[in-house]
Amino acid sequence: MKKQSFAIQFWKPILILWLIAAAVFGFFAAKLPAKLEGDGFRTDGDYEVVQQELHDTFHFPEQTLLVLFEERNHESSKAFQTNISSVLDEIDQTVSPPAIDSPLEKKEWLKEDIAYAAIHFDDSSKPMDPVIDDVRAILAKEDGISLTGGPVISKDINQASQDDLKRAELIGLPVALIVLLLALGTVVASILPLVIGGMTIIVGFGILSFIADSVDLAIFILNIAPMLGLALSIDFSLLFINRYKEERSRGRSIDEAIRITQAKAGHSILFSALCVFIGLGSVLLIDIDIFKNVAIGGMTVIAVAVIASMTLLPALLKLLGSRIYKGRILRISGNSASRWRLFARFVMKRPVLVALLALFLLGTAVIPVKNMHLAIPAADSLPTTFESRTAYDKIEENFMKDNASTVYAVAERKNGWLDEDGLTVMKELEQKLKQSETVSGVETLFSISGQRDPAVLAASLENPQTAAKLEPAMEGFIQGDKLLFPISLNAEAASDKAQTVVRNWSRDDWPVKITFGGQPKFNQELYDEIFDKAAPVLAVILISTFFILMIAFRSVLIPLKAIIMNVLSLAATFGILVWLFQGGHLGMEPASVSLILPVLVFSLVFGLSMDYEVFLISRIREFYMDTYDNSYATVEGLASTSKIITSAAAIMIAITGAFAFTGVVPVKQIGIGIAIAIAIDATIVRLLLVPSLMKLLGAANWWMPFRKKPKKQSS
Repeated sequence: MKKQSFAIQFWKPILILWLIAAAVFGFFAAKLPAKLEGDGFRTDGDYEVVQQELHDTFHFPEQTLLVLFEERNHESSKAFQTNISSVLDEIDQTVSPPAIDSPLEKKEWLKEDIAYAAIHFDDSSKPMDPVIDDVRAILAKEDGISLTGGPVISKDINQASQDDLKRAELIGLPVALIVLLLALGTVVASILPLVIGGMTIIVGFGILSFIADSVDLAIFILNIAPMLGLALSIDFSLLFINRYKEERSRGRSIDEAIRITQAKAGHSILFSALCVFIGLGSVLLIDIDIFKNVAIGGMTVIAVAVIASMTLLPALLKLLGSRIYKGRILRISGNSASRWRLFARFVMKRPVLVALLALFLLGTAVIPVKNMHLAIPAADSLPTTFESRTAYDKIEENFMKDNASTVYAVAERKNGWLDEDGLTVMKELEQKLKQSETVSGVETLFSISGQRDPAVLAASLENPQTAAKLEPAMEGFIQGDKLLFPISLNAEAASDKAQTVVRNWSRDDWPVKITFGGQPKFNQELYDEIFDKAAPVLAVILISTFFILMIAFRSVLIPLKAIIMNVLSLAATFGILVWLFQGGHLGMEPASVSLILPVLVFSLVFGLSMDYEVFLISRIREFYMDTYDNSYATVEGLASTSKIITSAAAIMIAITGAFAFTGVVPVKQIGIGIAIAIAIDATIVRLLLVPSLMKLLGAANWWMPFRKKPKKQSS
């Protein structure tokens, strides 16, 4: 008698433990959204160092809210300005900010019918949500006034992410249930994968809530983790239940069917999860919070999904027994495998033609990739229905359309800056910075005092009266041994010109220690980090996947083919995304592709698509090891798995594609990207390329060094 599996032997304690886990982790899962903040676009570098210096040393505000004022119908200029003054006074009295910059004082912020004010806060530990709520309550009393700024946009993205998650679940889960009913035939069997998916998200969110206490987690994890957790756990469950029912249909007992399913389907699930796990783990090499967050969130829910599929699901099958066949509302046709068998034979009779057709379709889709424009998501991550997005757009359009940006440089000199030697070094730095064509101006003591000679300026500063006049300006530029240079560029912060100049400055030799910050530096560091680490990330994914699949299939060519096909299908996916989003097709609002999308979608989908590759090739290998007939094994493997792979892909597409109806643009792009990639993989790759290439390569598919040649072979 064969030994029972752990899940069968201890099925009752397993069910009890999962119920306890759901209750405990569910309590903490509810706290997760409140612990998420920011968009995750942060990396340790000079930008962060300068930001801290600007705040700690030069007293720049830590957080800033922007209030947009728009003149109401038939309102006089005087009434408009009076209203601005009144509203800002009420904000000052209610939330007591350290400083308010009013357009009544900064005239460049005031136009005939529009103006904006800045409300500054210094305490980074103070939660901004209550402050934002208080300011919004004040502004709600007046027409034509709206609130925006970084903290407001962050808060709105958090709210939009929660709303999007609910909307995606309302769309994706019913579609997934319908697909499960079509695949499994009964209500009870179809509900089981949703139960596993729900448990995965509850426990996964609970674990992430604990992680969020020690690691900064970004808002976007609220969408990415459930997207992956639900899709994979339902996929794993579908594969498991389908194999279990297949074994039961052969007359196996419940315990025997579960044992064989755990050995066969469980093998596929573990290797599939390992591929996805490595794909996500590889992005930890990129030192940007959003990548680390997605990796942590994804790896957490994947681990829970595998554990639930290998313990909770077998325990539930043991509990239900024959009741899994109850609630039949669809009669599953027994001719499904026959139809797929005919299709596989059709493809394998014309392997060259089918392979060329598939490659042509993929190659055509790849073409738009050459026009891909990557951008860092900002306020445009939000849909235009949010006040903070429209207000920010109006401020940018009316007051920031000069295509300029500012770099902040902090220089440090041990002996200070106000003696003649220090001023000479300051002058030297100013002149060197001005040499770049991208620089439109450098603000220093020389530009403010009007004195260009270091010796004359040093003498002037020794005069108490002259020094007293310059003292307010000097405080803004010099604090102890540190000197601040605001450098104006005639290029946008996201432009190649701006990034190139700050990159070159950071590499140059300077007479003193100098560090660069500001938005151009922020963009440059993010772009460089991603592009510098993209190759190592891809290398880790490709090499590790190759060896995992080689071990799983005992073949060299099969994993090599799988990797090449995946790379090609993902390139086609990116081409379609460029056409959709940058081209604004099919009702999409024209937008640049998010900077994070190529690496994230590649690392996510490369592993996800291997899910189907492992399941399909595992079945083909089973048949091949029985017969050593490559053609027969390929046909039978496709016939026995195509329906379930198509169903699993449809569920994945339904859950991830549901995020097409969400508002947060990066999440929308990732969801649609995964859905498109899975659709291409499950159709063009899995149904056309795989069988045609298996036929063309014949017995060579199963070649492995140092392995004895089978006694019987056929192609």
